[in-house]
Amino acid sequence: MSDAWSDTEIDLIVADYFAMLWDELGGKAFNKAEHNRALQGVVSRSRGSIEFKHQNISAVLLGLGQPWIEGYKPAANFQNALVDGVLRWLDSKPEWLAPKQHLIKQSRVTETPALWIGPPPTQRNEPPPIDPDFIAAIGRKYDVAERDARNRALGKAGEEIVLQHEQNNLRQAGRDDLADRVRWTAVQDGDGYGYDVASFETDGRERLIEVKTTNGWERTPFHISRNELAVADARRDDWHLVRIWNFAREPKAFAIRPPLEEHVELTATSFLARPN
Repeated sequence: MSDAWSDTEIDLIVADYFAMLWDELGGKAFNKAEHNRALQGVVSRSRGSIEFKHQNISAVLLGLGQPWIEGYKPAANFQNALVDGVLRWLDSKPEWLAPKQHLIKQSRVTETPALWIGPPPTQRNEPPPIDPDFIAAIGRKYDVAERDARNRALGKAGEEIVLQHEQNNLRQAGRDDLADRVRWTAVQDGDGYGYDVASFETDGRERLIEVKTTNGWERTPFHISRNELAVADARRDDWHLVRIWNFAREPKAFAIRPPLEEHVELTATSFLARPN
């Protein structure tokens, strides 16, 4: 048998991987060894080959801005057909990209757990699990940032968590008056303001928060509009960008302040064309 996996074999192992990932995200126990043995009977591959392919799928999902099974450490060096196989599965299951219902419900209860907001990756200098250029190449093929930007349900779920976080922080500081005035601008006032949540510091100064949410890891790229950049520059003392990541599992976040160029690499992705 050739070392290369056929599309049929890839589809089988990708479906098996997502079945395990679904259980893991839902807090349901599963047996990796049993899954491996079952696959051996249908793809005629060794235990080790299947194990490594599962790690390859983790690497693909990392590049695609998706959660991956924690027990399968991402491993590179795989055929391009595997990326196509994962994309086939995602395209056939659009509901997978929707925010997980347990997190939406959690954000709407009174006792919302505090959102962990840490420093941006640039300040921690932690190495990525696999080569960043390799991850970026996969992400470009899938256009992770565009898919996240178009996922309105995911974006609004992230905004709601930040809204609750801001209100809770103000109430805990004894500023119920300010907590009651926090606005979900993107919902209550509409798009186009250059921020999603209008909150306050405990001393009453404004906090204008733009929220970007992904199911992926913290270095997943994201879109930022020309208007958001303009507002960030004009309101440097007030504007914050909160990047929520790992949303599908346990949302975490980091915050960055202008100038954004100190924390992210800004790349122009479109141009306005005027007919002559």
